[in-house]
Amino acid sequence: MKVHSRPLKVADFEHMKNILFRDGLNEWNYITDESIEQQFQQIRDGKALAVLAEECEITGFAILIFKDACPSPLSQYSDLSTMAYINDVVVKMHYSGKGIGSRLLLKAIELAQKAQCEKVYIARHEENLASAGMMRKASFQMVDTFYDPNKRTTGSRNTSVLVKNLFPCSRNFKGNN
Repeated sequence: MKVHSRPLKVADFEHMKNILFRDGLNEWNYITDESIEQQFQQIRDGKALAVLAEECEITGFAILIFKDACPSPLSQYSDLSTMAYINDVVVKMHYSGKGIGSRLLLKAIELAQKAQCEKVYIARHEENLASAGMMRKASFQMVDTFYDPNKRTTGSRNTSVLVKNLFPCSRNFKGNN
């Protein structure tokens, strides 16, 4: 299984969208047509990358968003111009539990560091234990948990935000670590 980033073809976007809606939908994830289109446009505009897990086809992916294209609410934790944000991470159901999600996260972190980002942020439903484990393996640390009823419709309805510091002596951190 190759985990990498490469230029996407038109058909890749449709394939990724199908994976999201077939294998990414569950009670913990917030996936909408609008959010997918926004991420895909950021890739087309060079503001984000798709990190792919591929054998003969795409079996999983993560979207890595760079700097000022990151979601603006993250500015309460750090300067947007110095961060990356990992948005959707999804693996085809047939491949789940094989460490592919963790490998996608590690590759995204590597690419963020190459882009001179100081921190990488990621968010999840507070109660999503599979995502929590994957993020812990990648050394993400909890930053904040907050009530997020517009995005989270089940369980506690809380979103947890996590960070991985790429350069430990980073000076512009605004929040708690």
